[in-house]
Amino acid sequence: MSALLDSLAADFQGDASQRVALDALLHDGLPQRAESWKYTSLRQLERRSFVPAQHVAVEAMQLAAIPEPRIVFVNGQLDATLSNLSGLIGGIEVQALSQQPDSGNVMPLSARSDEPFARLNATLAREGVSIHVDADAHMDTPLHLVHVGSAQSNGDAAWHLRHRITLGEGASLSLVEHELAVSEHAHLGNVVIQVQLAERAQLGHVRLQDAPARASVFARTDATLAQDAGYQRIDLELGAGLSRHELNVQLQGDRAALNANGVLLADGRRHVDTRLGIDHIARDTRCNLTWRGLAGQRGKAVFHGGITIHAGADGSEAALANKNLLLSADAEIDTQPVLVIHADEVKAAHGATVGQLDATALFYLRSRGLPEAQARALLTGAFCHEVVNGIADSSTHAACAAALERALVRVGA
Repeated sequence: MSALLDSLAADFQGDASQRVALDALLHDGLPQRAESWKYTSLRQLERRSFVPAQHVAVEAMQLAAIPEPRIVFVNGQLDATLSNLSGLIGGIEVQALSQQPDSGNVMPLSARSDEPFARLNATLAREGVSIHVDADAHMDTPLHLVHVGSAQSNGDAAWHLRHRITLGEGASLSLVEHELAVSEHAHLGNVVIQVQLAERAQLGHVRLQDAPARASVFARTDATLAQDAGYQRIDLELGAGLSRHELNVQLQGDRAALNANGVLLADGRRHVDTRLGIDHIARDTRCNLTWRGLAGQRGKAVFHGGITIHAGADGSEAALANKNLLLSADAEIDTQPVLVIHADEVKAAHGATVGQLDATALFYLRSRGLPEAQARALLTGAFCHEVVNGIADSSTHAACAAALERALVRVGA
């Protein structure tokens, strides 16, 4: 048994069914040869131990850049003093998961051996938030969901959070998710979000992951979309020493649509992993996926884009484009675009590229008098900012653009 699983299991406080599920996970251990973990090794993490997260005081001024309304978790614990929901409109209910009578059954108990962190979350998570938007309720001001990490005196901590977001028929919501730190730490955060969109519901979701270089971040989003529902999502994976995000979306209703774009940035010795699993189940569904990867120094970026068009999903349209830039001979990028089609009369395309900056474009900028470093920075910034420019809210766009610029400087772009 690994030191990691031993230390995490020591904090178990669940019911009998969760105990059985946890024991099964402890028996299986972490995946070693699973195809879904082929490019992401857990051997170093497996040898680490973590203590339960403690309450850590964070000054409000340290989060002054994040506007309200906001929900703040510090080291996995809901912080009521930093949270402020006064700006919410009627028809939106926000409730701590621990206050809901069915909180223990929010996430199904997975038995898949290649989903260890989802299994850990289902058995160990005791807190999170439920966001419910009534039918036809609309809120233009973004709601911020903030995960803050801060050093604690008794060592490296681990926490498990699960959130539930439910939108009623015709409802709309803009959500901005932050993963950040107010001090350097080497904690492990394990967050699962379940999204359920009813007919004609629209969710805009921006996720900014900017954890410190020694942190480990595991995130998973499971979304189901009903008829005519829309999910617009942008992910910026800029931080953490080891991070993995799994985005699973089921287009269950006719004409449901997903537009999901992202940036993976790996510098230093960072390992950044994103795995998409998109299922077209109903007719005339659409997904448009654009991902950019950037790796410098000894960083490693991993991307898996999986799209399945099931039998009966005729009229579906699917497009996946994953473009990547290597900025160093020691960096690594692994990309796997996968397209499986079981239906007729569909439009589908996928592709991936890994290369260096365009020599012609670089020469053109140099010939106009730009120094080489500035020319490289200009081309690399344009490559990544294409994704950020899709953020509609001006304040969110500015915050994400600034974080991306800081990360680009760090990677030497």
